[in-house]
Amino acid sequence: MLRLLNEESFILNITDKNVRNITQAEKHLQEGPMASYEKLGFGLCLVELKTTKCPIGICGLLKREELAHPDLGYAFLPEYCGKGYALEAANNMLKQQLPKHSLTTVLAITSPDNHSSNRLLQKVGFKQTGMMELYNSQNNLYEYISNIR
Repeated sequence: MLRLLNEESFILNITDKNVRNITQAEKHLQEGPMASYEKLGFGLCLVELKTTKCPIGICGLLKREELAHPDLGYAFLPEYCGKGYALEAANNMLKQQLPKHSLTTVLAITSPDNHSSNRLLQKVGFKQTGMMELYNSQNNLYEYISNIR
């Protein structure tokens, strides 16, 4: 998590969480993903390779105050980007978590310049619905409507 949060791509495409050491990374996990699971029953999950269990990124559902619905979030270490892992993780997350939490709408936000994430969201079935400001920058806003009712 410490390495992921400090990757140039994470800071550029998501935000700088100002996590610079193990203690801060542990605090970030406790106050972010772990707190989300306690409060909402969902959050970010570790994504690892099936064969070696090597951690390669995170993927999950978040609930931001700024958004009316939960949103899909993901980030991967650079050496694992462009290999289909994010697509597989996003598809699995939506397939498993939406029915489990009776969610019909999930949002996603991306930087307009993050072309790979914009393509990934479209492949998964998200439709761009507009733009919104988040973390002091304009972002594409996407919506996913589940056919599971």
